[in-house]
Amino acid sequence: MIQQVFKHITDNELLKKYQTDQNKEWLGILLQRYTMLLLGVCMKYLKNEEEAKDAVQQIFLKALNELGKYPVEYPKSWLYKIACNYCLMKLRDQKEFIDIESIPIVDQIQESETALSTERELNLDLLEASIQELNKEQKTCITLFYLQKKSYQQITTITGFSLLQVKSCIQNGKRNLKIIMEKKQSF
Repeated sequence: MIQQVFKHITDNELLKKYQTDQNKEWLGILLQRYTMLLLGVCMKYLKNEEEAKDAVQQIFLKALNELGKYPVEYPKSWLYKIACNYCLMKLRDQKEFIDIESIPIVDQIQESETALSTERELNLDLLEASIQELNKEQKTCITLFYLQKKSYQQITTITGFSLLQVKSCIQNGKRNLKIIMEKKQSF
């Protein structure tokens, strides 16, 4: 019920509200949105429902502690990264090795497809947000060239830029996009 009442509030707005008044309810709403994602990630790594549920609780605690240390712009990808790192550390600490022979190949394929799909979705969200941070000219040229598959000549016609300007905007935009995305992924 709480989720429905606050559904219109974005993740970033919830974070800002939490940072403003330190009311943990805002953070609770945000974490509740991603409980199933985190449980899925933990199940993928730990292969045990009870351990996965415990891990989600530990990830929530870690998120609470880490939130004050670093600025978080993309809560979903940030929580996903915390979950992956937590599970890998837990497996490393347990020194448990998974016997490949004991896992049916169908399960491996389904799990890797789910992980790839989740990672692809996170990368697309990150890319979309990063494009918005480019300057107007670079954003326009990058969008037309890569997303709308327009040629240099078509872009010059659409934008009125010279061919040299279009090439420059695409080259600089691509470089800036890489920098922006690397910066966001480090959080």
